[in-house]
Amino acid sequence: MLSVERIHSYYGKAHILNDLSFEVRRGEVVALLGRNGAGKSTTMKSVMQLVRPKQGQVMFQGEPLIGQPAFRVAKDGIGYVPEDRRIFTDLTVIENLEVGRQPRRQDAPHWTVEQLFEIFPNLSERRANRGKHMSGGEQQMLTIARTLMGNPSLLLLDEPSEGIAPVIVEQMAATILKLKAEGLTVMISEQNLHFARAVADRAIIIEGGEKKFDGSFKELEGHPEIRDAYLSV
Repeated sequence: MLSVERIHSYYGKAHILNDLSFEVRRGEVVALLGRNGAGKSTTMKSVMQLVRPKQGQVMFQGEPLIGQPAFRVAKDGIGYVPEDRRIFTDLTVIENLEVGRQPRRQDAPHWTVEQLFEIFPNLSERRANRGKHMSGGEQQMLTIARTLMGNPSLLLLDEPSEGIAPVIVEQMAATILKLKAEGLTVMISEQNLHFARAVADRAIIIEGGEKKFDGSFKELEGHPEIRDAYLSV
């Protein structure tokens, strides 16, 4: 579904992603792992064309994304949930969801407000609340639900477990597994190895903007030296 081919991405003169390549197959959950500053968020922004790679190619369902405006990438079927959430704090839960609405896609699950309230019962209870009156975990759920209103084929989640209470982390893991069961393809960026192992089929480890590992979690467990070198604090 997604193919990242030898991309090089920069912030100014700082070379963040260096010859990075990987694939995401339809229907799987892939975890992009690495320490803070490894390049995980830049990878997702490069897919969305919020950061434009200077070399390489990004292909989504066989079509090139390089050079496309970010709104076009979203319309093509990639949903992006940034780490800093970016909900509309003065809008209610319902109004935030309506902002994200896009037409149904043939190759992706279709979401209604009521279906999302079944997956995110906390949001159902607060449907009339403004975003600024919600907890960090609830705001994270709202951002994901708003993105799903766009009926994406591929969902990018940047640090979904970061800065939220442990009980909400458990709910987040259960939600990602439900989304996978609905047929949605998901890529998450994470520092929390336990969380990633609970939801993902495969791990891609990056360090210094370069890929260091790509394989199943069972394979990763067989290489503790890789885990210790690139994931230990």
